[in-house]
Amino acid sequence: MIEPAPTTKIDPTIARGVFEGLTQATGTKPAYAIVSFPNTDYRTYLVPTGAVTAQPGKRVSGTVQARARRIDSVLTGGRYVEPVYGHPRRVQGSVIAVTPGAVVVNAGFPIHCTPTDPRQKASDFQVGDFVSFDVMEGASLSPSPQ
Repeated sequence: MIEPAPTTKIDPTIARGVFEGLTQATGTKPAYAIVSFPNTDYRTYLVPTGAVTAQPGKRVSGTVQARARRIDSVLTGGRYVEPVYGHPRRVQGSVIAVTPGAVVVNAGFPIHCTPTDPRQKASDFQVGDFVSFDVMEGASLSPSPQ
């Protein structure tokens, strides 16, 4: 047990991982941060929307954001991000929060998903729904101040 015990609740919509490194931008691709997540094998490549101040091998926290082609409710399966190494392409998990513009999905780590299908909006979903979606290119990380 941590002494003294923490008294503030940890926000479940903030992703907490380990910064593995930053790649340089090329003529055709933006720079991206490589982030691994505790208790998983994920090494996720995310476009940083701000400066990542963490050193490689150190903790990083922030908001992972993605745009979904279409969000589907599913009845079976597990929580996952596909592929395990690389840019997220497919996500499945349970809704842990709904904001005015996004659905926050726990898929091993929290992902703020913005629906892009004009027939859908975030308010169509409820906390506890189990959903699956394809991720459009450009999933990002907005680092929290350290």
